[in-house]
Amino acid sequence: MPEPSDFRPAWWLPGAHLQTVWGRLARPRTLVPLRRELLPTPDGDELIIDHLDGDPRLRYVLLHGLEGSSHSVYMQGLLFEIQKRGWSATVLNFRSCARKPENWRVMIPNRTYRLYHSGETTDLDFLLGFLRDRDPSAVIVAFGASLGGNVLLKWLGENASHPVIRAASTISVPYDLGADARHLESRLGGLYVSSFLRSLKRKSLDKVAQFALAAERIDVPSLVASNSFYTFDDAATAPLHGFAGADDYYARCSSIGFVDRITIPTLCLSSHDDPFLPQSVLETMASRVPPNVQLRLTPLGGHVGFVSGRSPWECRYWAEELIVDWLASHAGPSLPSPEGEGGREAG
Repeated sequence: MPEPSDFRPAWWLPGAHLQTVWGRLARPRTLVPLRRELLPTPDGDELIIDHLDGDPRLRYVLLHGLEGSSHSVYMQGLLFEIQKRGWSATVLNFRSCARKPENWRVMIPNRTYRLYHSGETTDLDFLLGFLRDRDPSAVIVAFGASLGGNVLLKWLGENASHPVIRAASTISVPYDLGADARHLESRLGGLYVSSFLRSLKRKSLDKVAQFALAAERIDVPSLVASNSFYTFDDAATAPLHGFAGADDYYARCSSIGFVDRITIPTLCLSSHDDPFLPQSVLETMASRVPPNVQLRLTPLGGHVGFVSGRSPWECRYWAEELIVDWLASHAGPSLPSPEGEGGREAG
């Protein structure tokens, strides 16, 4: 059963949509210094990974959401909480993300035809192996937001006996991709979708121009005309990455089909009023999670929001604080606290 929550939303941010958009409008994107590394991949591309340097005994691996990066406000918030506690972190920027020239001086194009999607776990698997081999003594915990959380939960289900990650946490995951896509076609969901589609279409058309294989697979007229996640995924995401269509992609990549295989301690945070997620999906999730997976639901919080505080000048981000401390508390009994501010028990 989902666990009760002590989250109290900010009174001045009533409703799911204000909780969802507040951080994107008001929070800084450069809270912590990061060290960038380009990691060559087995298929001839490069992953952009950003490191927060701290005590190497505990390393957080962070996965952002759709069209995000290490400079998404919620990622910076998590990194800031990790920095305060003295630990290390590595952010996996999905392919085609974190490459904007306004964030970094040099634009780094991808070298292969493919992009990323909600079920693409090979890059995460490669990164975890790389980190394990470079520092076998480090304890690794992992976090994923929204799309990144779906990727993480799917990877955990695919690698149930994998010893690399000690504990995991997610926030606002679209557990059922098909149900979520349909849900976003109603009410105000289209406002969120249109914002994402602008950049997703541009990236897909760039692939068509650069790679013959992408031009062969992507249905360009349908891509240009797409006005929902389903029509975009059916025209571009699915065929580009080897799926028969959007329905096949959703069926094979939704994390709701993998959570019952997860064997490590895992915390999944979601809100009942998440505008990206229908209530029925949370009910199905609650019936499928094994005992080691905690599904913690809040009545309010929006999508990757969970903002509390007495005023806009006294904001607190409940989920970020909870997640960082929960993961540290499940990293293992032999792991000592770093010097300075130690991890506080939460949840």
